[in-house]
Formats: sequence, structure tokens, C-alpha cells
Amino acid sequence: MASRNTRILEAAARLIARRGVRGLRVEELAAEAGVSTGLIYYHFKDRTGILRHTLEFINDRAERYTTLRAPDEPPVPREELGRILLLELQDTAEVRENSAAWGELRASAVFDPALREDLARATLVWVREVTALLGEVSPTAPAAKLAAAAERLTALLEGLSMRWLSGGLAIDRARTLMEDGIEAELSGLEPR
Repeated sequence: MASRNTRILEAAARLIARRGVRGLRVEELAAEAGVSTGLIYYHFKDRTGILRHTLEFINDRAERYTTLRAPDEPPVPREELGRILLLELQDTAEVRENSAAWGELRASAVFDPALREDLARATLVWVREVTALLGEVSPTAPAAKLAAAAERLTALLEGLSMRWLSGGLAIDRARTLMEDGIEAELSGLEPR
């Protein structure tokens, strides 16, 4: 059962990345996943259910590829912050697909209030995770400054990712700009 759901969600992420949310057709999704349309409706109820579960799936997948670290390697907060953010800018099929699907879901949320709420929640979780990492790096920084820095860093990452994916920016340049952004935010958190 879980493997079927995973196949469906992988296929949904792939199709959304390629064709956008508006281009997602349940019949095509069923063919891509190798299941019946009835099975998709059974597990996900409707198109909104498919989109919500796909958003959760790409968030979970991103968390997996950004938190890979050797188990015996103790985390160093500054390195962990940079590593997690920069792993979103990898030239791998999985990261490309995830980032493209995220961008498509975000763009569609402009016109879909239900999707907008789900994306706002997912973004809030992400910002809180980055805020916590920033707090480990700069424990004396005020909470409001940490949260604002996290919002800027996640927004920067999304923008750099979209420019990279659309060919407007080389991945090495995107990574350098992200590193510069991290350094700028960290220096802004230091006491003066």
C-alpha cells in the first residue's frame, strides 16, 4: 500500500515539475504511476488531496536529502546551516524535480486559497527550522531578528533555485550567492 502511494506521489511530483499544477491530469497521473484512476481517487479523494499530499511528499523528500550527514559526525551549527541550505542547490534529478514542483505549487497557490494555506504552513515550518539553526549559530540574537533572517534566506533560496532551474543562473553562481546571503545574514545577527 505505502509503495503504491509513494509511486503515485513520485509521479505527481514529476508531472507537476514538468507540466505545472494546471497540467496535472488524474488519468495521466495514473498512467505515470502505473495504477488505476480509481485507486488515486480512493487514496487521495480529489485533485486537492493529490496536491496536498504531493506538497507533503516533496517537503519530506527535501528534508531527507538536506539532512543527510554521517551518524558519527556531530553537527556544527554554522556548517549545518550552510549545508542544509546549499543542498537545495544540487544538480540532481531529485532536487531539480523537487524544486520545480515546489515552484509550480507556489505559483498555483496565487489562485488557489486551499493550496495557499498548505504552502503557507509548509513555508512556516521551513522558516522555523532555519530560525532554529540561526539561533544555534547566534544564540544571543533576538528571536525577531532570527526569524527575519530565516525568511530572507529561504526566500533567497527559492529565488536562486528558480533562476537556476530556468537557466537564468549557473548553479555555481547560485551557490555562491546563497553562501554570500548566509554570511550577510549571520553578520547582521552579530552584536554591534
